[in-house]
Amino acid sequence: MADLEVSVTQERGIWVVTAVGDVDVSNAAKLRDALDRVLADGESRLVVDLRGVSFMDSTGLGILVGRLKVVRARRGSMRLVCVAPRMLRVLDITGLDTVFPLHESLADAVAALNPAGAGEDS
Repeated sequence: MADLEVSVTQERGIWVVTAVGDVDVSNAAKLRDALDRVLADGESRLVVDLRGVSFMDSTGLGILVGRLKVVRARRGSMRLVCVAPRMLRVLDITGLDTVFPLHESLADAVAALNPAGAGEDS
């Protein structure tokens, strides 16, 4: 079993769910639960920071897609921060790189969701 740490923070008014470690069937519930806590409050704009994730199986991908459906139903946006080549390849192979807006930095993802604060330092 791979370790996974998940945290929830806010950056310039945007909720950020950060995952560090491998996301697989044994621990994906941590990511699901964190996303569900944010979404339970009616949030419609969020960033999932996957810079610390080197592997994600279909369970993790399914969680992201499921939560994206909730966000889209609210006319919101969910963006991913992803730089690991292995993760980018998984997103490419599955076609999810065309479904999720991808960013190389947290600041870029937050700015895309919060244009009024785009000039602020983070």
